[in-house]
Amino acid sequence: MLVYKIFRRPEWDALVVHGRTRGAPVDEADGFVHFSTAGQLRETAARHFAGEGDLVLATLDTDRLGDALRWEPSRGGALFPHLYRMLELTDVLRHGPLPSGPDGHVFPEDL
Repeated sequence: MLVYKIFRRPEWDALVVHGRTRGAPVDEADGFVHFSTAGQLRETAARHFAGEGDLVLATLDTDRLGDALRWEPSRGGALFPHLYRMLELTDVLRHGPLPSGPDGHVFPEDL
């Protein structure tokens, strides 16, 4: 199964330089790296990244994240994937820009 992480450009650049990250400030504060499923991604972007440009969308395979990935209730009781270890650059299957459009973020067609 695939899960997704939205990065602000400086957060992504830091991951590329250091090879690992604890995530965004909210991830560090919560003690885990927040991910979204394909079905949760648009709401996550609208809620937490509204009006922001220069974002990077990373795709990850849950099988590669191992036992450190836990599914926990969040918004409205929906289960969200949370990673309880540092995210490694090698965990990322692919990444690309997540541009803003006039009606919000423009997601890849294969989501």
